[in-house]
Amino acid sequence: MAANNRKKILFLCTGNSCRSQMAEGWTRHLHDDRIQVASAGIETHGLNPMAVEAMKKHGVDISNHHSKLVDELSDISFDLVITVCGHADKNCPLFPGTTEIIHHGFADPPELAENYDTEEEKLACYLAVCREIKEYVEGL
Repeated sequence: MAANNRKKILFLCTGNSCRSQMAEGWTRHLHDDRIQVASAGIETHGLNPMAVEAMKKHGVDISNHHSKLVDELSDISFDLVITVCGHADKNCPLFPGTTEIIHHGFADPPELAENYDTEEEKLACYLAVCREIKEYVEGL
């Protein structure tokens, strides 16, 4: 499929540091031939190193991603915007035209990891959410 015929999808989160980055990575990995994907945040919090590590353990490299504001992508007419956290869902900006906006929330790995002491236990939280996001993205 030609690049200009690919569906344009944006994953939107609060800080574009973890869940939306994972979703972008999985979509590139699984559907690059038919989906043009991006991720952004209402704010920028920087790329979460544990999200990078969780994706790496699944064979997907997102280490070259960077946290960006949704305003930086205003020149792209997205077909679909998927909010992946409640804050982004409630504060989703308006998109022009016929952009469809849906919400599919995932647990926040940094918040889940707060309950654990070891790096291994914390990473397990990221890995679990990473798998959930993969399952969702497989169905796109």
